[in-house]
Amino acid sequence: MLKQRLIFGTLMTAAFVGLILLDGRLDGSLSDSPSSGKPQGTLFLILLCILAVPAQMELAALARSGGQKIFLPEAILGSFLLAGGFFWANLSDNPERFLLYYSLFSLFFIFAGLFLAQLLREGVAGTLKNCSATFFSIIYLGFLSSFVVGIRVSSGPWALLMYIFTIKSSDTGAYAFGKLFGTHKLAPVVSPKKTWEGLIGAVLGGALCAYLFSVFSGIIPPVESVFFGAVSAVLGQMSDLCESMLKRDASQKDASASIPGFGGILDVIDSLLLPAPLAYLFFLWV
Repeated sequence: MLKQRLIFGTLMTAAFVGLILLDGRLDGSLSDSPSSGKPQGTLFLILLCILAVPAQMELAALARSGGQKIFLPEAILGSFLLAGGFFWANLSDNPERFLLYYSLFSLFFIFAGLFLAQLLREGVAGTLKNCSATFFSIIYLGFLSSFVVGIRVSSGPWALLMYIFTIKSSDTGAYAFGKLFGTHKLAPVVSPKKTWEGLIGAVLGGALCAYLFSVFSGIIPPVESVFFGAVSAVLGQMSDLCESMLKRDASQKDASASIPGFGGILDVIDSLLLPAPLAYLFFLWV
């Protein structure tokens, strides 16, 4: 498994970095004057929407194992709507007002649409659990990922790469420290392999990666970068535990087996979701 993780992890990292840099070159955000009227982060949003399809399918399979039903077409469409909020606001003359109205009306139509889908497909049986599960999946994958798009749109490609690499470095640190030193269980009911030593490794890995990004790119000051890396690492591990709770409830080890050595799309992106809103605010403030 380790060999597969290294091979596919390297390939995914190279492809992702190449796409983000190409995206930044096309919209001008890699230059000193990105305000050329071009929409920011188009390729990244397309990638996110592509990944949302198998991610929602994996989440729907977990829900079925737990006795809930996710309305897949509505869940995918709702994820598209919410994930694109910051992108579409980027095209407006008043982004803040546009984003507020866009988010409110999107949530309204999503919520109303779920009851209509329930009525047409299932009648009244299972209304609460089906609508709740579908709405949760849209918030989990669509709303939280919208802040990752927000980082790309508002702060640029280097900030996005810093966020992604900080979280993934914390995952690597947690894995390494857990393997080498792990003895004290962090959350044995949810994830028996996670340890407090692994959490320390996550904090160290995230803080070091963020610090190196700050030194070589100058995105944020070094002191703030260490704080950013440490907090993001803790939230990333919490986010990973959240997905583990979903899998344990469905009695599944992985969301799927679509990516050798990693599991499914959810297993790759899970740690990126929960920290995203705070990371977005952090880049705006700092």
